[in-house]
Amino acid sequence: MSDLLAALLLGIIEGITEFLPISSTGHLLIAQHWLGHRSDLFNIAIQAGAILAVVLIYRRRLWGLVNAFIGRDMRAPYDPLGVDISPAQARRYGFKLLTAFAVTAVGGVLVKKLGWELPDHVRPIAWALIIGAVWMVIAEQLAARRAAREGEKTEISWTTAILVGAAQVVAGVFPGTSRSAATIFVALLAGTTSRSAATEFAFLVGIPTMFAATAWELMSMLQDGGIANEDWAALSVAFIASTITAFISVKWLLRYIQSHRFTAFAVYRLALGIALLVFLPATA
Repeated sequence: MSDLLAALLLGIIEGITEFLPISSTGHLLIAQHWLGHRSDLFNIAIQAGAILAVVLIYRRRLWGLVNAFIGRDMRAPYDPLGVDISPAQARRYGFKLLTAFAVTAVGGVLVKKLGWELPDHVRPIAWALIIGAVWMVIAEQLAARRAAREGEKTEISWTTAILVGAAQVVAGVFPGTSRSAATIFVALLAGTTSRSAATEFAFLVGIPTMFAATAWELMSMLQDGGIANEDWAALSVAFIASTITAFISVKWLLRYIQSHRFTAFAVYRLALGIALLVFLPATA
């Protein structure tokens, strides 16, 4: 298989899995066992391609938040249902996004300073997929019961923002966890019973998180001189593929969760995790 074709496949895998709660990092690490290992910059850059797709999808929402911060009297849609909020409410929402990002940034720097390296064996990923599947089912059941008692809540609290930031750190440390799954279901457990509102917040906070991670890796490689060895053609192909497929994937997911729970993703994670444990050797 040519290097460009392998890069294309990795970009497609990243684009499909980054925002579905099934772990993009886990799928990439598994795929790279057959398609060849890639640099940290490659992996982070194709994640940034997926994040770019979210920027395009939520461009009006983001523009509304920017206008609220600079004091223009414009209203911004609060969630995919199109409910309008005041500029003051939009600013609070924006500050909660920044709070979640700050928690992630501080936690990420601490993890880097401690020298934590992502495990590259399949078995830990398989267990993370299985444990995450159970966690998803329990979290959604609890959120559904709370919604039945208290009604649907779209508000993102300050506590939720902090917990979402921490969840991003945990997902980054344990591949197979899934950043989107960790953040969405933490938000649901913390009191935001609306799947749409929890998903939107999880996706939006991923924008500064992944762009910052890309910039961090790029600066590190510039300092180490490793950037000269990067295959920019393959990275570009994967980046474009990731952006296009993520755009399609997120659009589909936002429609899907309007009338469906996340149970199908939990079943997929469970089946994949078990299959990896059964069919791959313990040393893989």
